[in-house]
Amino acid sequence: MSLLAVGLNHRTAPTVVLERATVGPDDLEKLLHDLLQGEHVAEAVVLSTCNRVEVFAETTTFHGGLTEISDQLARISGLPLEELTSCLYVHHEARAVAHLFAVVCGLDSMLVGEAQILGQVRSAYKLATSEGSTGRSLSVLFREAMRVGKRAHSETRIDEAAASLVGVAVEGARTALGDLAGRSVLVVGAGSTGALAGTVLRRAEVGSVVVANRTRDRGARLAQNLGGRAVGLGDAELVEALAEADVVVTATGSTAPVVPAVVVKQALERRASTHTGGPEGVPPLVFLDLALPRDVDPEVAALPGVTLIDLEGLRSVLKAGAVGADVELVRELVADEVSAFCSRQRALRVTPTVTALRAQAAEVVRGELERLTGRVPDLDDRERAEVESTVRRVVDKLLHAPTVRVKELAASPDGDRYAEALHMLFDLDRNTPSVLSVPTADDPAADPVPGAAAAALAAGRAPGGPGSEAR
Repeated sequence: MSLLAVGLNHRTAPTVVLERATVGPDDLEKLLHDLLQGEHVAEAVVLSTCNRVEVFAETTTFHGGLTEISDQLARISGLPLEELTSCLYVHHEARAVAHLFAVVCGLDSMLVGEAQILGQVRSAYKLATSEGSTGRSLSVLFREAMRVGKRAHSETRIDEAAASLVGVAVEGARTALGDLAGRSVLVVGAGSTGALAGTVLRRAEVGSVVVANRTRDRGARLAQNLGGRAVGLGDAELVEALAEADVVVTATGSTAPVVPAVVVKQALERRASTHTGGPEGVPPLVFLDLALPRDVDPEVAALPGVTLIDLEGLRSVLKAGAVGADVELVRELVADEVSAFCSRQRALRVTPTVTALRAQAAEVVRGELERLTGRVPDLDDRERAEVESTVRRVVDKLLHAPTVRVKELAASPDGDRYAEALHMLFDLDRNTPSVLSVPTADDPAADPVPGAAAAALAAGRAPGGPGSEAR
């Protein structure tokens, strides 16, 4: 069996692809059942949020499972498989564990440390369980993941990272503009990051708030919550909204800039033409780019009267502070938890081998005792019981050290070699499951490599081995 995590998120897919791939509540149940109808998917959990669509699955084979999952994601998105695979990432075995643990702790979120993802993972697992698409493997994995997520938020201050990041950004805007009270705000993107930034700015008693979003209905919901109005993301609407704004917050999750320099130039020209004090009196325009990758064209920073504050600068400030230290603590926590989890799983996977060895020994003892009965028929019940007890004691003592030791050694990264050695030395039944190889998780929060699914499908091999970049 192979544990796989296959998906796309804000780092690997354009917003338009994410929107098409997002699985609504009404379609999640069908997707879970469709996945289980495949020949190679034994268990499945689907995590679908505004910033990610991921399938965690226990599969009978790596390539069979990857193909079936990719086909289902292509069907959901309506995109050709060749186009979709360039956005997909694949995590296998230990790296799939590391990815899930990082996700549930908020390390893989657009705004690092946000706690909403923990509840979303819990809901995804709960639905999969109610639909009967989880078994022992994913149940153990997701229960552990939720425990790790709770631990990260209770033992560190990572949940303050998102608020701190936005807080530092708002302070940057205050430094550039002075008092923010009464200032006009434009929020580009209606996700959780934009909502958080809008809320923080509202507390600063800003004036009008405009929300620009690709999906107008979603933008309207956030605008209503912030007491503002919604517009689309067309160039004409964006120019008008920028011309009226003092602070612009961007957080769309797009893989390409959504605020081009040419649009900002047009907005600045309009601001200058409508300002009664002349060009010299035009108030500055501050951009808070909270997206990864950037939403605002870097060339905007060179335009007169513009201040651009982006994640790179904000994170350098936070990294030097207590919150940044807590993020690193969570990374270390995840690495330790992944190592411990995989060690436990490797130890459990050797159990069938140990069971087969003891079963074979018991069969040998039984056969020899029957043979003894034929050769020495005059033994009374007490003598027969004593002989049987002695033989079983000898076998147990001979097997005790190797079985205990193989369980200990199985926790190591190459523990499968010891179980395989038992199979060969004792000629055990080859149908008995042996230890599965689990690669080490040296970087649990590593970014996925886009196109890993396509590469793996083309190469005909599982990621994580020599020459593979799938993470």
